Amino acid sequence: MKQLRNGFTLFELMIVVAIIGLLAVVSLPIYQNYSDRVTFSELILAVTPRKAAIERAIQTRSPANLASLTGGTLGIPADIAVGASVHGATVTAGVITMIWQTDSSNLGGITYTLTPDGITHPVQWTEGGTCVSNGYC
Repeated sequence: MKQLRNGFTLFELMIVVAIIGLLAVVSLPIYQNYSDRVTFSELILAVTPRKAAIERAIQTRSPANLASLTGGTLGIPADIAVGASVHGATVTAGVITMIWQTDSSNLGGITYTLTPDGITHPVQWTEGGTCVSNGYC
């Protein structure tokens, strides 16, 4: 009489474990990059008050040139120095520069800049900074 065998062989189980291991090795860096991009979006969102303040200053205060648009003037929020738990923010000549806090994460010191095209409404913004080359923005 023949006996029926149920289950998997050791070889089949080893193949499955190897495939799962390969998938984990390939997907972990992709997930980490995705996670960093999502986290960095916090800094991109934090630029909104300064961007709105510059546009409002251009509409209501009629600055002579971009050089007059600096942090702490014309209703633009004051500059914030970057720290271990604080994101930095500066406005110089209309250019908004946001800097990720100097923590031990992959994002430490990464910058995000918005540069206006001029002092006429509507303002067109150009993104820049080290986040572009790192793929975070």
